[in-house]
Amino acid sequence: MSAYDGVQKSALKIKGVGALSAGKKKKKKDKESKSRMEQVATNQSDEEVKAKKTYTDKRTPAQIAFDKMQEKRQMERILNKASKTHKHRVEDFNRHLDNLTEHYDIPKVSWTK
Repeated sequence: MSAYDGVQKSALKIKGVGALSAGKKKKKKDKESKSRMEQVATNQSDEEVKAKKTYTDKRTPAQIAFDKMQEKRQMERILNKASKTHKHRVEDFNRHLDNLTEHYDIPKVSWTK
């Protein structure tokens, strides 16, 4: 007798695969529970519609004016950036670097020379 005499030699059984496995059976839902769920869904949609209609702007006039000005400034920045080409941006940057003092130059790294 060998050590493997008590071992089962059948294939592995995996849940939900093949005709041999029974799997879990689904429970049947009651008609009453369906009608309750429909009522809950309609009540929620009614409340959402009411909530959308009753929304009021709670910002002060100063806050509204601030938001408008910020939006206006942002549009000006976008138009300003869109109006320049890459060539103009490079020229402006080079002009800016020419105006800086030598203090901002890249320092020499070599210690031997």
